[in-house]
Amino acid sequence: MAFVCLAIGCLYSFLISTTFGYTLSSDTKIEVYPPQDFEIVDPGYLGYLYLQWQPPLSLDNFKKCTVEYELKYRNIGSETWTTIITKKLHYKDGFDLNKGVEAKIRTLLPRQCTNGSEVQSSWAETTYWISPQGIPETKVQDMDCVYYNWQYLLCSWKPGIGILLDTNYNLFYWYEGLDRALQCVDYIKADGQNIGCRFPYLESSDYKDFYICVNGSSEDEPIRSSYFIFQLQNIVKPLPPSHLTLTRESLCEVQLKWSVPFGPIPARCFIYELEIIEDDTTLVTIIVENETYTLKTTNETQHLCFLVRSKLNMYCSDDGIWSEWSDKRCWEGEDLLKKALLLYLIPLGFISIFIVFLTGLLSNKPNTSLEMVRCVTL
Repeated sequence: MAFVCLAIGCLYSFLISTTFGYTLSSDTKIEVYPPQDFEIVDPGYLGYLYLQWQPPLSLDNFKKCTVEYELKYRNIGSETWTTIITKKLHYKDGFDLNKGVEAKIRTLLPRQCTNGSEVQSSWAETTYWISPQGIPETKVQDMDCVYYNWQYLLCSWKPGIGILLDTNYNLFYWYEGLDRALQCVDYIKADGQNIGCRFPYLESSDYKDFYICVNGSSEDEPIRSSYFIFQLQNIVKPLPPSHLTLTRESLCEVQLKWSVPFGPIPARCFIYELEIIEDDTTLVTIIVENETYTLKTTNETQHLCFLVRSKLNMYCSDDGIWSEWSDKRCWEGEDLLKKALLLYLIPLGFISIFIVFLTGLLSNKPNTSLEMVRCVTL
């Protein structure tokens, strides 16, 4: 009889575990299954991949519970994993397709569903590779992209090493907002070979990952593709500042001013670097945030020049490219002296005239009073 009861109890436990997606051991430990059909899907966006999965088996009776998933992923060879906790059945992110991608996921049951302790499933794992074609030396070399003045993008490269004469390269790009990857329509050429691309106006492309693939073709050998990811605001090269001026504020101070570079970049996004030359000696360059700087000088300064260049600051980009230097603006010592004399002698002259005039008035006032007294006496 006891044997029959034990068998019935085991059967009951088996049915419960099958129905609810977990197993009950002698100490009532709950185990949950990992997600199903975990995979990495490439939609053709040059590195922007979809990670997707299905719920674990037998969760029909957990509809009142919020099941979560812990997702970890990285490029193969990276030392760190990116970790995401989500309730959804998919996640999207960008990857470097020059390398493979690996990811793993597990199910999380919250405490309210498991008598007070979170339950984790085992990991489900998957990988994704693009099968490389051609030897690494055939891919483009020294890829360089610059977003000039936050208005137009230009990328250039050098051909691979040891490639055949009929080899040519093609550039494709994509960012979120485009329906599909697009090919460059305005190549820069040298000797009939594509060595760069001028991009059209890129609408709503700032502060997004920008994906590029440069592949190649040759009749006699396969060409290795190259993949790149960046954000446009981090490769902006602005124009240099203009309208530089020097103004003598005092005998020991000169104010340097310039105008915000022309273009769509807001004034609040700039920092500036000054290079100051005083009597053929270049001073230490100075980083400033505004379009003015007050320089301490001496009366013996005979020659003063400065240049300035601009760059996006940390509030508008993670990085940036310095502009070219502005034209040099200089003052000679005589000019400085004349400006100083005009600055001080003219006001001093007015003050002197005013004092003389005031003294004259005061000196005449007692006599006038005396004469008035005499008139009254008479």
